[in-house]
Amino acid sequence: MKIKTRSLLTAAALAAGAGTAFAGAEDLTIFDWSGYEDQGFYGDYVAKHGGAPSYTYFGSVEEAFTKLQSGFTADLAHPCTDALRKWVAADLIKPIDTSKITNWDSLLPQIKDVDGVTIDGNTYMVPFEWGNTGLIYRTDEIADDKISLQMLADPAYQGKVAIPDAASSAYAMAALATGASSYTDMSDAEFQAASDYLRSIHQNIRFYWSDAGQLDQAIASGEVLMGWGWNQSELNLIWNETPAKMMRDVDKGIATWVCGYVHLKSSEQSDEQVYDMLNALSAEASGKYIIESWGYPHSNAAAFQSADQELIKTYGFDDVDSFFEGSLFFDAVTPELEARMLKEFERIKAGF
Repeated sequence: MKIKTRSLLTAAALAAGAGTAFAGAEDLTIFDWSGYEDQGFYGDYVAKHGGAPSYTYFGSVEEAFTKLQSGFTADLAHPCTDALRKWVAADLIKPIDTSKITNWDSLLPQIKDVDGVTIDGNTYMVPFEWGNTGLIYRTDEIADDKISLQMLADPAYQGKVAIPDAASSAYAMAALATGASSYTDMSDAEFQAASDYLRSIHQNIRFYWSDAGQLDQAIASGEVLMGWGWNQSELNLIWNETPAKMMRDVDKGIATWVCGYVHLKSSEQSDEQVYDMLNALSAEASGKYIIESWGYPHSNAAAFQSADQELIKTYGFDDVDSFFEGSLFFDAVTPELEARMLKEFERIKAGF
């Protein structure tokens, strides 16, 4: 099954990179989600340095944070904005010098204004991609007018549901399902209702996924009929002619997030090489590629002009303002609430 597409980096770009190769392209280390080693995201870096950087992977932002706190070193990492305040407080990342980001003025202002990109006057992230986490379902098994987050608890779907093995994502889904007034600062009653919801769907969970490819394959095969997942999973399923799509009815529940790259304090490579990568990631060509090949919108506004307009419309991000206004937005939860979520989610998964 096709999980991610082949890089569209042109032969001409590769040839140019071979002719101007810099030593140590692979010495730049990226701490990232699996799949983001795709060279379609950073063609300008390959063209200049003659090769790709090195990658090490994490399965969740919580895992990445724990590993970095334990002394793991890299040059760049790829968290989402809801984690940034925690990472800054832990002294893990350096401010970004936006004057060195050649594409900074081309980035969508709505994305640059998201909480966490800039904290106390310092910019800490170069936004890369943004999108939805939503309920993806088999349209040949479940009617569009019937699908809802509440259906995940229906006993008829025992063993037919998969959700992420991440407390933050699970509780965002639960907040939407239970109508909590806030995801980031739930009251005790709202937290209890969200936890009760997660317990009610635990009986139907086939697995808690840590790799989106696992979800894709299970939906494609019919092993599961519903899964809380990302835009890329929906696109992969459509490409593989699986009758599936993401529920985008804002009244029924959908979440929005922004992720990007941060400069780690443990970085040992030169700022020049780090910013070469950041500039490649934020370029229009990178944005066009991720829109057309991964189904995620990009931070560069120009990419929305050069990318396939039908795809942009199909995936619902042709109107950026409406996209943000119509869904729950992933933001930093209070430290106390995060600790409760992590502890309670482990109990729920264990059947308690």
